[in-house]
Amino acid sequence: MAEDWQNGGFGLYIHWPFCEAKCPYCDFNSHVSRQINQAHWQAAYLKELDRYAELVPDRVLNSVFFGGGTPSLMAPETVAAILERVRKLWPAANDLEVTLEANPGSVEAGRFQAYAQGGVSRVSMGVQALNDTDLRRLGRIHTIEEARQAFDIARKNFDRVSFDLIYARQDQTLAAWRNELSEALTMAVDHLSLYQLTIEPGTAFGDRYDRGKLRGLPEEDLAADMYEATQEICDTAGLGAYEVSNHAKLGAESRHNLIYWRYGDYVGIGPGAHGRVTLNGQRYATEAWSNPDRWLRAVAEGDGEKRNEAILPTDQAGEYLMMGLRVREGIDPDRYAKLAGKPLPQDRLYYLQDLGLIETNANAIRATQKGRIVLNSVLVELIGD
Repeated sequence: MAEDWQNGGFGLYIHWPFCEAKCPYCDFNSHVSRQINQAHWQAAYLKELDRYAELVPDRVLNSVFFGGGTPSLMAPETVAAILERVRKLWPAANDLEVTLEANPGSVEAGRFQAYAQGGVSRVSMGVQALNDTDLRRLGRIHTIEEARQAFDIARKNFDRVSFDLIYARQDQTLAAWRNELSEALTMAVDHLSLYQLTIEPGTAFGDRYDRGKLRGLPEEDLAADMYEATQEICDTAGLGAYEVSNHAKLGAESRHNLIYWRYGDYVGIGPGAHGRVTLNGQRYATEAWSNPDRWLRAVAEGDGEKRNEAILPTDQAGEYLMMGLRVREGIDPDRYAKLAGKPLPQDRLYYLQDLGLIETNANAIRATQKGRIVLNSVLVELIGD
């Protein structure tokens, strides 16, 4: 078994590509469909699980993550069947984490109870804003009252509940964000994901922005102030930032996301899902067909992969650095040097350290809070564009 994936753990990502509506800021692989044959989808997921288990057997599974799309639209029977098969195919860690993403508008008490009975142990809810005006602006189909009700249902059924908020929204002031975040912390169980609104090309917001129609976005300085306030308020509440956008009580970090950031191995199943898998000492990048119908046909014909290619060690080093500096714990310089064939340039490390953007010792190189704000610039200094 390869040493590198052991450092980061082993996870499984299941992508459910369907939503009730497409959010204008979203660039994920999500689709709106009136009719979904759950039996066909269940059969396809199980077939791909069996195929990957033959490729990567006997690995201790640390996490399963149902992402999307809106996985809370999956039939609980589908989720339970997938998890039953997963447990037969791989040995599970004692603290196996099974997360399912949910949108408040698609939450029902009976459905959440069934997910829990099927093996889901953690829910991540896409709340995004705590007022109805901004929810409408973000294209969300739930109200704040529905979000609160969904959150209460989640807390009754799961020990671990996280939710997402987006800040630096249109016409949002620093004071308004501070108040909203403080309110969110009164609801939070042990984990919050707090993302700055980014305008992605190809989204409805991106098109609107290009036409000059997306008004009220904060200036860069205000967005930076919001980030700083986020760190300060969450730290005070005991939910420190363990990653650029993720905050948790000690021990409540998302184990699945840590596999990504620690550059572990993960199998990606479902339309558009990506994976990183080590076979016989060689690490491979996998990518599934993104169109749902195309993926189903491909699985029926053999497998759902659009791409499966070996990753050069130098590219692995770049990926490890890019992912690892996002996390508070940073990277292991020896692991980087082993992948890259050489250590990071010492003069660049000294330079970034003098600027207060990184901290280094014999065991770790980590970005400071100041450095995580300008992480892309830090990466350019270390390994080029």
